[in-house]
Amino acid sequence: MKPYLFCVLLAALSAGVRGEETAEVPEAATDTAITDRLPSVELTPALFYQFLLAEIAGGRGEVTLASDTYLKLAETTRDPRVAKRAAEVALYSRRQDVALAAAKLWSELEPDSIQAQQMVTSLLAAVGKPEDLAEHVSRQLAAAKGNIGPILLQLNRMLARHEDKEVIRRLVFEVTAPYLGIAEAHFARAQAAAGVNDKAGAATEIDRALALRPNWEHAALIRVQLLNDTAAAVTFLGHFVDANPAAREARMAYARALVSERSYALAREQFDKLLAANPNDVDVVYAVAVLSAQLKDLDRAEKHFKALLTLGYSDSNNVRIYLGQIAEERHQWDDALAWYGRVTTGEQYLAARGRAAHVLMQQKKLDEARKFLEESTASTVEERDQLLILEAQMLRDAGRAEDAYAVLEGGLAQRPDEPDLLYEAALTAEKVGKTDVLESHLRRLIEIKPDNAHAYNALGYSLADRNERLDEAQSLIDKALKLAPEDPFILDSKGWVEFRRGDGAAALDTLQKAFALRADPEIAAHIGEVLWSLGRRDDARKTWAEAMKASPDNELLVGTVKRVSGP
Repeated sequence: MKPYLFCVLLAALSAGVRGEETAEVPEAATDTAITDRLPSVELTPALFYQFLLAEIAGGRGEVTLASDTYLKLAETTRDPRVAKRAAEVALYSRRQDVALAAAKLWSELEPDSIQAQQMVTSLLAAVGKPEDLAEHVSRQLAAAKGNIGPILLQLNRMLARHEDKEVIRRLVFEVTAPYLGIAEAHFARAQAAAGVNDKAGAATEIDRALALRPNWEHAALIRVQLLNDTAAAVTFLGHFVDANPAAREARMAYARALVSERSYALAREQFDKLLAANPNDVDVVYAVAVLSAQLKDLDRAEKHFKALLTLGYSDSNNVRIYLGQIAEERHQWDDALAWYGRVTTGEQYLAARGRAAHVLMQQKKLDEARKFLEESTASTVEERDQLLILEAQMLRDAGRAEDAYAVLEGGLAQRPDEPDLLYEAALTAEKVGKTDVLESHLRRLIEIKPDNAHAYNALGYSLADRNERLDEAQSLIDKALKLAPEDPFILDSKGWVEFRRGDGAAALDTLQKAFALRADPEIAAHIGEVLWSLGRRDDARKTWAEAMKASPDNELLVGTVKRVSGP
């Protein structure tokens, strides 16, 4: 059989184990062109039978028979395509030794095939033969000549299947030794060092790579990851983008690092440069819009948020929320309601309904706000629960705790074991003097969700605040802390129960830890009261005064100052 016809047969039989469509041979192919690349093999009845056997076995899931038969065919025909097929089928059947034999044959028959060389490397790594692996990789690099850089970049990925990463590091350092004038060799060494968590060694090698290729953006970004220090990253990236103004990803990373450092104005400058080069890049437009809002540049924020809607930004509802908030800041209440009203579905729906109700409250339209929430469409019972909670919170803020309690209890009548309703109803019950209801709701919540730290905390704090059953209060708060040890509000409760038990020094220490985690006005109120009890009245007044500047209307803070220090 002529080689061209043999090629056609191989293409027709290439559907195999993965069920691919029959391949086509280009019409431009000629007998001469094929002969130059492929062996001349006569398709005997025996070979034809083996081909059919291999394909049918693969189709039936008998992958061991299929891979063995294909390997024999590859050895018989010396055709690189058959060897490749044998390696693929063996890999599919997880027979690494057979796959390695087939891949070695394929690379021998087609020595210029990078894919064949990479498969041999990967399989040698998988079967754990570091000596053979080092020799093979060294030969591969030596033969690559002008193509050595891409191979070095792929080196660690090809070796990834070897389980001993320290062996891989030694191997990478060995085979790259002749190529240390090439930046990619140091990059490969950095990857291998990072694989064994040697960050210092990885950083040294990346620095060497950058010394050889100072404008290598990908290496610069890897160097930033190894710094693990936002301030240092800002400095490094600032120098890099100054030297490489077109480095988009590095400038993006620089701008984001500036945001992390709260350098919003400088961050916006960087995003502006990105925006000038990429005016329709929605990620950049979004960043500029958000930063402009953060900097209270409302006109610019509005312009870019509206641009996102015309550019087809995927999270358009989030953009509408921002535009509604901008309108709120300007006291453009109708515009704000219009933007929130355009959020009709999705994750932002409840937030938009809550913001719209808040806008109505700003206009002293409490009844209208309640009606708005009551008439809001809920796609699930969970959404309906959240709408009830929003309504209750709004009523509490308006000083109508009794109405808020009635709303929540009405919800519980329909869904008596809904955790969020139980929690909110418990807190509201305390505000209307129903401490027995608070306790029963929280105990029921603990039964339903024994891992709910806030339920233990709320019950323990309530007891401590009323100066009742302090041992039980301590136990409940300790359970909450085991579930959420860094929660500032639970730490506040712990400090408060320590204060109630007469240990002012321990209470002050705990409360200050809580305040360091979150500068909340209610924690400040407690710190001030403890300081006052310890005779440090000037410190107490200073603590309260600073908290009052930030939260002048906080009910607990204002009440504490009046109760403890007098009017």
